[in-house]
Amino acid sequence: MSPKQQRGEATVERLLTTALKVYADSGQEGFTVNAVTAAGGVSLGSLYHHFGSFDGLAAALYIRCTERLCGEVVAALGRTRTARTGVRAVVTSYLRFTEEHPDAALFIHASAYSGRLVAHAERIRAAEEPLLSAIGAWLRPFAEAGEIAPTPEPLIKALVIGPTAETARRWLSGAHDVDLAQAGRILPDRIWRSLRPE
Repeated sequence: MSPKQQRGEATVERLLTTALKVYADSGQEGFTVNAVTAAGGVSLGSLYHHFGSFDGLAAALYIRCTERLCGEVVAALGRTRTARTGVRAVVTSYLRFTEEHPDAALFIHASAYSGRLVAHAERIRAAEEPLLSAIGAWLRPFAEAGEIAPTPEPLIKALVIGPTAETARRWLSGAHDVDLAQAGRILPDRIWRSLRPE
């Protein structure tokens, strides 16, 4: 790799790291192109060169954070043998990621509702696909064996991820009624019950 390429990669890394810190420190309102370039010591032209726009930077950061979350959840799911332990692994690894990486988890959950990512929807779907595919691949044999109630696969994924993501979102928002450790103990069995055949 040439020195110019190395400098380019270092700039990309600095911008992504700085953007996450600015978001964590200042929230949605303080997450501006000027705040990120000033904090990172990077020119506006450099940001546009590497990401095309500030929204492009936000999309790249969302993808990076999502890939980290998906990687941890998929790894945990891969260590399971039963449908029930798989549900537990998805829930607990998602909540653990939220607790251990609150800045990344906050960016994922808050950015999903901002308008910044719309132009990059295909790239974002591609980043989220490994998690959804892994859950689908894990579910299929159990569904075919009758261990999971007959339900369309997208709804099964929603039953597993939906309550977990909402719990993480509430905790990240500062809701004092959410305890992640308690959620990690309660949610897996409740979700599992919603998937079992009648």
